[in-house]
Amino acid sequence: MANYTELNVYKATYGLLFDLLSASKSFNRDFKYTLGENLKNEMIDAMMFIWRANSTYNKVDYIDKARESIEKCRLYIRLLYDLRQISIENFTKWNIAIQNISKQLAGWNKSQNAVANEKTENTESICFCYGKKKNKVNKLTN
Repeated sequence: MANYTELNVYKATYGLLFDLLSASKSFNRDFKYTLGENLKNEMIDAMMFIWRANSTYNKVDYIDKARESIEKCRLYIRLLYDLRQISIENFTKWNIAIQNISKQLAGWNKSQNAVANEKTENTESICFCYGKKKNKVNKLTN
């Protein structure tokens, strides 16, 4: 298990959070404490879910929660842009960062699902083999 601070998805999420924290200082008062706070909290939640996914055996649940948080952030960023709280440059840069994070989480989720499916198939084949052996033993004793 890699250290969570070395994960590319963690680094990308941290970079986006840092940019959002820096930019939130310039939001209007009405939006700084509503949309701005919600956005910062969702980004922090996403980082925590990435950390939890890296440090647990069952990663899929936490990866799904991180993906959900990232999509909420995409919505908040769109709202901030529509309300003219962020520039088109920031909107574009942050959407590209969210797309990058989302792709990394989707790939991680896909790999974890493949590992889970492989383990399930191995367990089924072991059970199937044991079942055959039992049948052969039963036929011999009958």
